[in-house]
Amino acid sequence: MGQVIANASMSLDGYIAKDDNTIGRLFDWLQNGEVEIPTVDPGITFHLTPTSAEHWRRWADGLGALVCGRTLFDFTGGWDGTHTMDVPVIVVTHQVPTAWVEAHPGAPFYFVTDGVRAAVAKAQEISGSRTVAVSAGTITGECLELGLLDAVAIDLVPVVMGRGRPFFGELSMDDVPLGDPTVCIQGDRVTHLVFPVTEKPT
Repeated sequence: MGQVIANASMSLDGYIAKDDNTIGRLFDWLQNGEVEIPTVDPGITFHLTPTSAEHWRRWADGLGALVCGRTLFDFTGGWDGTHTMDVPVIVVTHQVPTAWVEAHPGAPFYFVTDGVRAAVAKAQEISGSRTVAVSAGTITGECLELGLLDAVAIDLVPVVMGRGRPFFGELSMDDVPLGDPTVCIQGDRVTHLVFPVTEKPT
């Protein structure tokens, strides 16, 4: 079974998006280098520094599925049926968007209505030994509280947003200690960090 890793670009004060879900300067690092990284979307090509490009390729090559919430799905329009990372997407939702499903036959999207634990299990079933990525926000906070996360991967961006959507949403737990970073890579306008989750709720 592959690892379950929460992942996002994050500001220095802990936000992954503004209150309206726009991302401000958080993705600037995806366009500040000379290494061209095409995506499945012909309108989106990343330009990374060599260091960030190597890190990105390792992450992308090991990815098997993505778990996200309904808010992100709706904001992106379901990526028009194909996620930028070109992996299956499992959406945690209260109600399946039947009109979207009918408009995107064959899209590798799965809508799970019985909670985060079931969504992660579905993603692991699809991914096999590959990594399951969990989008940051409320979903990640729930995964942490349920003991489902193996690690937290942060692309730390040197910008202060002041307010917005925090990486873990609002937790009902006390402080949760993580391990020292197993990855610490200095890029240009970004630092790539991976923290293992060393203590899980029982």
